[in-house]
Amino acid sequence: MALVHAPVYNKNGAIVATSITNLDLHDIARAAATFGVKRYYVVHPAEAQQALARRIMGFWQEGFGAEYNPDRREAFTRVRLVANLDEAAAEIRESEGQAPLLVATDAGRYPNTVAYPDLRRRLEEEDRPFLLLFGTGWGLLPRDVANADLVLAPVFGPDEYNHLSVRSAAAIILDRLRGH
Repeated sequence: MALVHAPVYNKNGAIVATSITNLDLHDIARAAATFGVKRYYVVHPAEAQQALARRIMGFWQEGFGAEYNPDRREAFTRVRLVANLDEAAAEIRESEGQAPLLVATDAGRYPNTVAYPDLRRRLEEEDRPFLLLFGTGWGLLPRDVANADLVLAPVFGPDEYNHLSVRSAAAIILDRLRGH
């Protein structure tokens, strides 16, 4: 899975880079570990943001933090920092021997939208890597959604309100795709 911080939209529709947050690093890494995700890519082009993420993760992977909470240390072993999605796809291609099938998440429906049971079946049956894309801020750019092989159906509740935090959406989606 990949958490894309740039380029994404802000609430005004401008293309921006969002900040890496401590909570997204921790919570999504723990969800990834819980649901058996092989790698969790944090995508940000700014070296300063990557340095911040390395500092946060380093605390939990070495010294006091690692001793205090070994579960968090284990969760962070899955995290990779990359500047863009191409780097993540290239790493997957190199380690898995084939390019990943890109699956975007979005609040809209598209011609290539796939339902959760269908994607779950494919994850279980197909011998190929999948890369699940999550956008921060107000979501992935249309070009990134259009470049995806599939778009996962949106997460909807019973009412019209629909603005989950990315870490909440990731946990719900991972449970639907990999939970028992």
